[in-house]
Amino acid sequence: MVFISIVITVRNEERHIADLLDSLVIQEPPFEIIIVDAHSEDKTRDIVKRYMEKYDFVHLYEKGGSRGEGRNYGVKKATADYVAFTDGDDIANPFWLKEIRRSFEENADIVAGKTIYIGYGPWEKLERVELFYRGFDVTYPSCNLAYRKELFEEIGGFDPWFVTAEDIDLNIRAIDAGGKLVYNPRAIIYHRTRDSFYSFAKQAFWNGYGRKQLTIKHGRLWSKYKPRRMFNPSQLSFWGTVRLGFALMGYLACKLYGKRPGGER
Repeated sequence: MVFISIVITVRNEERHIADLLDSLVIQEPPFEIIIVDAHSEDKTRDIVKRYMEKYDFVHLYEKGGSRGEGRNYGVKKATADYVAFTDGDDIANPFWLKEIRRSFEENADIVAGKTIYIGYGPWEKLERVELFYRGFDVTYPSCNLAYRKELFEEIGGFDPWFVTAEDIDLNIRAIDAGGKLVYNPRAIIYHRTRDSFYSFAKQAFWNGYGRKQLTIKHGRLWSKYKPRRMFNPSQLSFWGTVRLGFALMGYLACKLYGKRPGGER
């Protein structure tokens, strides 16, 4: 059986972390759970420690920095040859890890599962803006993404410079390195939508910022998008248009102020 390390970065997730851990401890073994806490100021670590007392495969570490830095740190602590990523406010389907394992056993290097959004109804229906690279959809989010650890380390892991879109950047570099990405719709994660307009708008802004970061690093990418999918009815709904507006503001903000180390814009 393929042994998998589940890596999770968290900060102030006391409302949701128990739901996630309850859904993970029942997964098909063998696996370990590695939680990297970014200096939470609530009871997140206390809740995780209660699970550690009951399950010897739950491990807690503390590391600040970007989400990419936290995940890279978690992978360094992982003892398995395969790593799976999810987020602290998610819930895993009972067969999530079984399906990821099955895809790895069929020689996948990267496994992307199906992410189902739960929360405010209109926001659940919004689709991600897909970007296709060398025939692969590289926008599968890291809340439901798994990697062969050797490939992850070979390409240098997540780039900590990214505010968001660090998962897209990782997938692009993995495809360039010859990685085989497989989508398994039976590997399901339930991902909560934002719970307020402010957090919804903030997420859209930083998603747009991250998309511009991608062009700074990888060059022009507009030809990699599919206009018909970008501007389908769900994307042009009221909330889709609001999201697009805040994303454009983030994109322009990065264009004006975002720089790679060394000054490239």
